[in-house]
Amino acid sequence: MSKIRLGVMARLEEGADEALRRVHELGFPTCQMTCWHDDLFTDAAAEEVVDAMRRYSVEITTLWTGAPGRYVWDFIEGPSTIGLVPPATRARRLLALKRGSDFARRTGIRSITTHVGFIPENPADPDYAGVVQALKEIAAHCAANGQGFWFETGQETPVTLLRTMQDVGAANLGVNLDPANLLLYGKANPVDALDIIGPFVRGVHAKDGEYPTEGRHLGQEKPLGQGRVNFPALIGKLVALGYEGALTIEREISGPRQIADIQAGKRFLEGILEGYK
Repeated sequence: MSKIRLGVMARLEEGADEALRRVHELGFPTCQMTCWHDDLFTDAAAEEVVDAMRRYSVEITTLWTGAPGRYVWDFIEGPSTIGLVPPATRARRLLALKRGSDFARRTGIRSITTHVGFIPENPADPDYAGVVQALKEIAAHCAANGQGFWFETGQETPVTLLRTMQDVGAANLGVNLDPANLLLYGKANPVDALDIIGPFVRGVHAKDGEYPTEGRHLGQEKPLGQGRVNFPALIGKLVALGYEGALTIEREISGPRQIADIQAGKRFLEGILEGYK
């Protein structure tokens, strides 16, 4: 019997009560809470998060911690703008991640997650050593707060991610598997990726999509079940690996269509999970 539960993304920027009320109304027991503005990591916001979790009986499985600065989600400017890889913004973003970790500690959230960026595949790349050092620092900070640090998959190959975790060498590292991102960035088939990083998966984004069709822009995100992710195979492999975390639906559009796709995705995943009861 699988202990996998479903979840959905929630934004701290909307206010914790509003965000978790929506999670509850959609019928999810868990969520990942995102925040891209570290000035929101206040004591008052932490109290609101704790109150809302109790009021709506929603578990926040990780704090998805964005960091300030310019981000371009493509293959041209992405390597120089995303995550901890760009040296010019690394120190400020590392500070934001530490603030996220401290906020998570005040709310009882047991991990933080982020995009580290286009981690160099060549370990001799001059940026690689700096990224590893920054990751050692944030991993130690999270460990002191009793937390895990989770890498969101996407911009790096599974092998590069595995080597990076080995080089950081911290016991509290994990992977937030976004199967669609592996496709959108052209980095791996997500089912096969589990052969490499499967034992480290601590969270999962239920998101679907396609491989890129040209060399400048990412592939296209799709509603669950309409892209290339083989969710029956993916979930089956996660179950075989002993995964007991959440499948957190992420649909990166807005408006009524987003809600409709989330509801349809919930039914889609429930149908798959029914086979593991």
